[in-house]
Amino acid sequence: MNETILILGASGQIGNELTEKLRTIYGNQQVIASDIREGNANMMEAGPFEIIDATDKNTILKTIKKYNVTQVYLLAAMLSATAEKYPQKAWDLNMTSLLNVLDLAKEKHIKQVYWPSSIAVFGPTTPKENTPQKTIMEPTTVYGISKLSGEFWCNYYHEKYGVDVRSLRFPGIISWKSKPGGGTTDYAVDIYFKALEEGSFDCFLSENTRLPMMYMDDAVNATIQLMQAKSEDIKIRTSYNLAAIDFTPKEIFTEIKKHIPDFTITYKPDFRQQIADSWPSSIDDSEARKDWNWKHQFDLSTMTKDILTNLKK
Repeated sequence: MNETILILGASGQIGNELTEKLRTIYGNQQVIASDIREGNANMMEAGPFEIIDATDKNTILKTIKKYNVTQVYLLAAMLSATAEKYPQKAWDLNMTSLLNVLDLAKEKHIKQVYWPSSIAVFGPTTPKENTPQKTIMEPTTVYGISKLSGEFWCNYYHEKYGVDVRSLRFPGIISWKSKPGGGTTDYAVDIYFKALEEGSFDCFLSENTRLPMMYMDDAVNATIQLMQAKSEDIKIRTSYNLAAIDFTPKEIFTEIKKHIPDFTITYKPDFRQQIADSWPSSIDDSEARKDWNWKHQFDLSTMTKDILTNLKK
């Protein structure tokens, strides 16, 4: 367990909670958080923090040498809805940062790399229900194109240079600790905040848009479980399908209403509807369950209860 971990993009939605959890496992000093700008006070006070632009390979290398880093978790990325507004910027950030870290692993500066992919790698031609691990992948968004390219780069570096890189195709991630960060599945985070703050919600997707989702606790646990698995158990080096729950805006609204009876919703689909329509509605993640024993803990009702309890505090 004597790993030293560098997290690039630690201030993002997943980064915040993953950093916290990794520090409880490996110790505060063994987990170096970093981002392009300062993180929250909690993160910066609890352990080492470095300002790093993930596209700057030299700074990453300096930090690796300074702390004797063994693993890098690369979470820095521009998400789906934001990337559609800044395509070139998104491509540059998402690809350069990944190739930087893969190169550093190839050059033996680090032993292990974690990089998240996404259900955005799928497209309108992908089977919608129970989307298989291996299937048609024709993404229509900049984010999806960059994630699909990234998956093949990961596999290439593993096959050609023996780089121990591991990846998960995340569905929409739901958390109460941080506000949304420009993703298409963000409505499912925002809806809880609005339910408590305003009692009403304008949803940017139509009521029956079913998407695969996951509670943050499950996403963090899956990431750590994957990274702690034996190398020989990791059979897929592009990225593993990962699933927990799937629901529609109408279903999450109905669930919240059980706790907040006066809650109301209106549906005003915008450009994000088109993105959502190109993604699967449910995911087959049997390979992850078989190879490294993945199991999710939260369903829609336990997640809703947990989020509302925490937000009320």
